[in-house]
Amino acid sequence: LTSFAVDQLTDVTYVEMKPAGTKLKSGDIVGEVESVKTTSDVYSAVAGEIIEVNAAAAADPSLLNSDPYGKGWLLKIKVTDKAGLAKCLDKAKYDAQYHS
Repeated sequence: LTSFAVDQLTDVTYVEMKPAGTKLKSGDIVGEVESVKTTSDVYSAVAGEIIEVNAAAAADPSLLNSDPYGKGWLLKIKVTDKAGLAKCLDKAKYDAQYHS
């Protein structure tokens, strides 16, 4: 999740992701996060397979609040269709588009 998304959610209190080995299509729900405000689905931007889930974030959801780009990462996906990557933005491009 981006820091902007985490800020909008306020305090993340629960994280659940689909397990490693799950096959995905672009747009599939990969999990959900709950906050004091709402429950939100998390979607995959790419087709692929989940190869790792951050158990630390599930055990301590506050990691998303304090370090969304570091210890608060959610999952790793092995991309099988690189076309979806064209929709992805790195942090600098995301910030320029949504925070300028």
